[in-house]
Amino acid sequence: MSPPKPQPILRSDIVFAQKDKALRDDVRRLGELVGELVREQGGEALFDLVEAARRAAIAHREGDQAAFHELNALLAALEPRTAGEFIRAFSTYFEMVNMAEKVHRIRRRREYLQDKSTPQPFGFLDVLKRLQTAGTDLNALERVIERIVVEPVFTGQPKAVTRRTLLRKQQNIARHLVEMLDPYMTPQELAAALGQIRQEMTTGWQTENETHERGVTAETEHLLFFLTDVLYRVIPPLYESLEEALVTVYGSAARRVRLPVLVKFGSWVGGDMTAHPSVTAKSIRETLARHRALVLELYYEECRELARALTQSDTRIAVNEDLRTRSALYAGHFPQAANALPARHRNMPYRVFLRLMAARLQATYDDAAFPYESPDDFVADVELIASSLRAHHGQNAGLFAVKRLLRRAQTFGFHLATMDLRQNADVQRRIIGTALMEPQWLALPGDDRAARIRDALERRESPRGALNAEARKVLGVFQTIAHCRRKYGRASIGPYVVGMTRGPDDVLSALLLARWGHLGAQGADVPIDIAPLFETVEDLANAAETLRALLRDELYRRHLRARGNQQVVMLGYADSSEGGGMVAVCWSLRIAQQRLLDVAQEQDVRVSIFHGRGGTISRSAGHLHDAVLASLHGAVAGRLRMIEEGEIINAKYGLRGIAMRTLEQTMSSLLWVTAQESKRHEPHGRWQEIMNMIAAGSSRAYRELFDAADLEPYFRAATPIDVLERAGTNKQKMYDEDAVDGSSAIQREFAWAQNRMLLPSWFGFAAGVVAAVDKFGPAEVEQMFAEWSFARVVLAEIEIALAKVDLDVAARYSELAEPLHAKFFPLIRAEFERSVELVLRATRQAELLERSDTLRRAIRLRNPYMDPMSLLQVSLLQRWREGGRQDDDVLTALLASINGIANGMQNTG
Repeated sequence: MSPPKPQPILRSDIVFAQKDKALRDDVRRLGELVGELVREQGGEALFDLVEAARRAAIAHREGDQAAFHELNALLAALEPRTAGEFIRAFSTYFEMVNMAEKVHRIRRRREYLQDKSTPQPFGFLDVLKRLQTAGTDLNALERVIERIVVEPVFTGQPKAVTRRTLLRKQQNIARHLVEMLDPYMTPQELAAALGQIRQEMTTGWQTENETHERGVTAETEHLLFFLTDVLYRVIPPLYESLEEALVTVYGSAARRVRLPVLVKFGSWVGGDMTAHPSVTAKSIRETLARHRALVLELYYEECRELARALTQSDTRIAVNEDLRTRSALYAGHFPQAANALPARHRNMPYRVFLRLMAARLQATYDDAAFPYESPDDFVADVELIASSLRAHHGQNAGLFAVKRLLRRAQTFGFHLATMDLRQNADVQRRIIGTALMEPQWLALPGDDRAARIRDALERRESPRGALNAEARKVLGVFQTIAHCRRKYGRASIGPYVVGMTRGPDDVLSALLLARWGHLGAQGADVPIDIAPLFETVEDLANAAETLRALLRDELYRRHLRARGNQQVVMLGYADSSEGGGMVAVCWSLRIAQQRLLDVAQEQDVRVSIFHGRGGTISRSAGHLHDAVLASLHGAVAGRLRMIEEGEIINAKYGLRGIAMRTLEQTMSSLLWVTAQESKRHEPHGRWQEIMNMIAAGSSRAYRELFDAADLEPYFRAATPIDVLERAGTNKQKMYDEDAVDGSSAIQREFAWAQNRMLLPSWFGFAAGVVAAVDKFGPAEVEQMFAEWSFARVVLAEIEIALAKVDLDVAARYSELAEPLHAKFFPLIRAEFERSVELVLRATRQAELLERSDTLRRAIRLRNPYMDPMSLLQVSLLQRWREGGRQDDDVLTALLASINGIANGMQNTG
């Protein structure tokens, strides 16, 4: 007798809206496959255990307190190996739910595209129609398009990176799910697609999750997957979608609009010396060499494919003479490739030229004779083909495919993504103090250091003392910049970011080190942007004065004039707990931006704001377009350069359809804000007073908690911070100033998310709002939240964080900190309940996320499956600590639980 069919592990009683019926079907179908997978691969015992835990968790969510104790007892008895397999089962669930939701977004996008009467909100069609209605004509729109650039800058993963193999399996599962959208699919075809999904799931189960590579190499390979397998593919259709929308809204006249490069990509992976002290000149060259090798391979294969497609014979159609001339030149340089062409192909000029271009790409890859000296040369060759096709009836004979290659070459060059370099200001100070033989250098006032550095620059002074290993390493980085710019293109190296900048001397220090590293030697200009990164409360408050002092320095202004009179300034927060919580963080950043923009106008320079971690735009847990629309007047100004944190890259760029939508929303938002810039106004002063009051009150309450004498031991007992530190996923202190007991700021926020409190994201909000209500009255405060876009975005951030909190589960973590549990947890619960009440009142809702069906459903769908993993993590933490943190089997299970919970929460805090 065959065993009973497994119940779907993904089964949920969540009510789906009618428009989401297909998602419910996918969740059910994938749940059945996961159930069968667990039974087949883990055996009946594992399946029964998972089912018992799932049923108990759901019963608890429905109000059965006895079920909660049953679940606790069940998990406390698990051996480490069984616990690891149990976590693997639930992690597979989260992967499948995440995948089903992504595919559903693709499904919904297709529905909008099929029904053009209702454009998808903040798609190209929607925004262009709104701009036309607002009075933006085609000429004005064309001028706006010429100004805008979107540049996501990717950072590394703070937790273990996923194998490229497993990422590709996720892609394959998504592809089969998309195939199943076909309403004419036969039962046999449906069964075959499900069989392929089952195969990908099963081989994924049997594959080790983590690669044995660590550090920069692992993070590089992880990021390159998204650049080569996803973003390389979506760039051309992104532009085509905008071109089509332009013609739809503005008519055939819009065909004249030539879209410039609107999207670029940046990366901190391989260039972030603060996050990875192992980054050296050698590793920077190796990382960019890997970028270059992969993009050259992509171009090579695309040229070969085009050669097979563009088979026009010169007896049938003419081609431009300059293409023939270039082809003859290449044949002389690559006789072997020319002679390898079959005789029957030699009267096919496009085919011949593309094969010779492929040969030149191969020479570039091999560093052989006659390589492409720059990506511009390659772009020129592709443009040569496009021009010839346009001139000789090639509109429908290959021009479309050639234009796609052209878009890719213009976007990715020979570098794929621009590598930023980041170094901490403290490191620079140590090096310069030693090199100038100034033993009291670190104790000197910043103005004195700046004067001494200025003197050294003007006199072209060399280091006086012997350089230690740290200094040689940093100077080596500057020495390699020129090499990388020559070999990989000028766009291969982005800004040099000075982390923890406190004063002008920190920026001037970078100039001096660049000179010592022979970058811009013999009086030439240093050919990189130096971007101060302001990231503490004090430094943000002083950012405008720091910039003003820099811009009044004639030596620095000479450097800036050579950079087009544009100063890049990065704003972010190393740790929101340092600033007194999320409200204070967001408000401090906004004030700093306004003051920086005022200084820029006063000094007649352009300031380009680089939105870093902690900023409203880059951090927004809600809709990015809301955050862009809420941005300060002038803070975006046509260019949106923002950090995309490593843990969310998969969610935003993991599938081509999702990446397309992410970029479309971002570009559309930027297009709207830039076009409407002159019509935007800051709110009246009263609302700014209210926000000042909320931020101050929030910060006071937050600091009272986080500065409490026993908060640190409570934190270390009530979160898995010790596991994160032991794991070595980020042994380096991400921000030295904020590191406590060996943990980084990012790890600490990660830990607060793991225990389901998310404390830095919301604590203190209620105290701040109550203080504002007491002074200004509830009506005025509620009106501000309803009508001021910035306040709405902040409120949405708080609401989403509160919706993800689960204090019943968090209490179990808190109890690990006895007797401090009794001291802190009641305070946390009271502030949480007060915060929820105030958010509901401000949003006029009966429950959190009442108007956000998708997000509310996503949280509810995951919660019953998050609970078992969280409770198991509590049990494992207790065992590991009681054993002196020596049991590696328990540690392995703990690490698996950390990754599983992070996947379930879809972020790290």
